[in-house]
Amino acid sequence: MQDLRLVLEKHGFHFKKQFGQNFISDTNLLRSIVEASGIDENTTVVEIGCGAGTLTRALAEAAKKVYAFDIDRDLQPVLAETLSGLENVEVIFRDFNKLNLQEFEEEIGEYTVVANLPYYITTPLVTKLLEESEKVQGISIMVQEEVAERFCAKENTAEYGSITAAIALKGSAKIVKRVSRNLFYPRPNVDSAVVKITFERGRIAVQNERAYRQTVKCAFLNRRKTLENNLVNFFKLSREEAKTALAEAGVEEKARGETLSPQRLATLADVLWKKGVFKE
Repeated sequence: MQDLRLVLEKHGFHFKKQFGQNFISDTNLLRSIVEASGIDENTTVVEIGCGAGTLTRALAEAAKKVYAFDIDRDLQPVLAETLSGLENVEVIFRDFNKLNLQEFEEEIGEYTVVANLPYYITTPLVTKLLEESEKVQGISIMVQEEVAERFCAKENTAEYGSITAAIALKGSAKIVKRVSRNLFYPRPNVDSAVVKITFERGRIAVQNERAYRQTVKCAFLNRRKTLENNLVNFFKLSREEAKTALAEAGVEEKARGETLSPQRLATLADVLWKKGVFKE
């Protein structure tokens, strides 16, 4: 940890709270993140929030190419030092969440995302990749432990929610490592976990992906209300239309959204799609 602190101090770097900057320097942790991601010398890696470049260097030593994104240009001299001698790293000072992903993917081809994510961008980033990406093969990200639990949750649990169901449509998620807050600098207030999302496009067949996403949004609109009430409020269905749709999807009349598996949500989405509920 001392070496990283010295580099940051040398370049007069000051942490910015609004960017959620918590850097890793523990060599064993960095190595384990790289190993868990499954990347090799043929893999193109996209890292979001590269920070001081410690994970970037570990990735570059294992991967074919690393595209490292960060929005804090004050890190430029730090990265110039920590990534010196590496020919396969391209640092990009841009907000990945504002990137035209289709254009970027046409340029780089298939890739894997590996990152120690700033907590505040975790869900928007994962959502962007799920909804817009055609070429991401997997995501291995360090996130807040509570968020990791949500990503991997099962139906009928408090952690299960819309992001869980969104991930399940495109892939499977599992926690591969839990990480103490003491391994970060500066030390955050919570522990973290590494989640690996393996993409399996088509694992849940749906008539229309947008219809599925809207159905998921509806299901978790108000967790205290029945799914029937949420259907009425979200899609402006009549009470009878909502009851009929649920019956055709094999859903109990008084069920709540969090009791439905992603597969059952997909069935309901297909029923609603066939009924013309969604407008193009």
